[in-house]
Amino acid sequence: MGSRAAEQRQEARQLAARLTAEGVRNVALTWVDNAGIARVKTVPAERLAAAAERGVGMSPVFDVFTSDDAITASDHLGGPDGDLRLFPDLERVTTLAAQPGWAWAPADRYDQLGLPHPACQRQFARRMTERAAAAGLELRMGFETEWVVTRAPAGHPSATGADEPLDYPCTGPAYGMTRVVELSDYLRDVTEALSVQGIDVLQLHPEYAPGQFEVTTAPGDPVRAADDVVLVRETIRAVSVRHGLRASFAPSVVAGQVGNGCHLHLSLYRDGTSLHRTPDAQWGLAPDASAFLGGILGALPALLALGCPSPASYLRLQPSHWAGVYQCWGVENREAALRLITGAPDDPDGGHAEVKTFDAAANPYLAVGAVIAAGLHGIESATRLPEPQTGDPGVLGVRERARRGIVRLPATLTEAADRLEKSAPLYEAMGEVLHGAVLAVRRAEEAHFAESEDDAIAAATRWRW
Repeated sequence: MGSRAAEQRQEARQLAARLTAEGVRNVALTWVDNAGIARVKTVPAERLAAAAERGVGMSPVFDVFTSDDAITASDHLGGPDGDLRLFPDLERVTTLAAQPGWAWAPADRYDQLGLPHPACQRQFARRMTERAAAAGLELRMGFETEWVVTRAPAGHPSATGADEPLDYPCTGPAYGMTRVVELSDYLRDVTEALSVQGIDVLQLHPEYAPGQFEVTTAPGDPVRAADDVVLVRETIRAVSVRHGLRASFAPSVVAGQVGNGCHLHLSLYRDGTSLHRTPDAQWGLAPDASAFLGGILGALPALLALGCPSPASYLRLQPSHWAGVYQCWGVENREAALRLITGAPDDPDGGHAEVKTFDAAANPYLAVGAVIAAGLHGIESATRLPEPQTGDPGVLGVRERARRGIVRLPATLTEAADRLEKSAPLYEAMGEVLHGAVLAVRRAEEAHFAESEDDAIAAATRWRW
């Protein structure tokens, strides 16, 4: 142990020296709170080795921050007492291409005795990944990131931006090449910055809503996937600032319009072989893959409280908007909450699944960890997938949906939080402290927006993510 600690200190010193030589002056250490906000402490580059050895102090109260920076409390967390230590993951230290002089690293949180903080979402994601590995399963995950870009208002922008009119820098049609032409320099800089930072961009394209774009990045292990989506989002934000633009990742930028999703893609492997490519199996799914997806499908009402954690999320979750508001799955069906992508027959890694309901208000570490926990519970309980849904369930009558066993997913945060509160598998996986802190934040968000109209909710949350 002593030898390894000495090696880590030496590695940290060498890394700090390299960053300093590259002109990096500060390192941003981020964690994501239960409201989905990326919070930060920064250290000078020359202090990175000390941060890696001793951590950086931060209060546990951040686990009960809401999206508007109000503070609630759970049975275990809240108030001014206590302290934690942030430890940067040195393997993920990244020089930021769009923020000269800066680097970034995600952080894990420990208590003063060096024990894992029970509400650390990143360590929760790691525990669930390790639990899957103990069952012989390797998961590869990746996110689609959608955002809306507007021109920044003249002068110093307000805290919320609630009163300013949205000024879109592009006018081209949905999915149209015109938008790429109008913002070609901006989009080039986004992809270049991501590439320099080691993010493998699979595709980027205009989306449906005004000023909306989407970038898809390559999959990786679940913790890395969650790290990547944090880095992707903050890189897009930084490039936008340098172009005089603002980026919103909020679930609902304008009430009544199509919102921003953050779809989670996942695939399962055993011994390096895809479980989505089983010959002669129904839908190509090995039994464990089918049960894993069945577990996710069954847990979706509770998972919404993690993947769609804001009242604004439920402005986005509307039928017939490709958001997946019914508890069903389908093969290449973009209206199903859980979509199976078959991929090209000759692509050994082409098959995977997509959770369409999630958005960027979600803490990505909570999202990946909870999805893994739900899938593993599906395997443990030998869950079977029902028949896949074809077409749009939203156009079916109530009786026909009932006949097919298709029900509406929670339409409010209150409903989703109620389902999470009653979910024994997710309570067991998350633990009492994390589970309780998440619910406390959800209840506080509900109460804060209880009397708000849709337009007010969208305006108040537009620039929080």
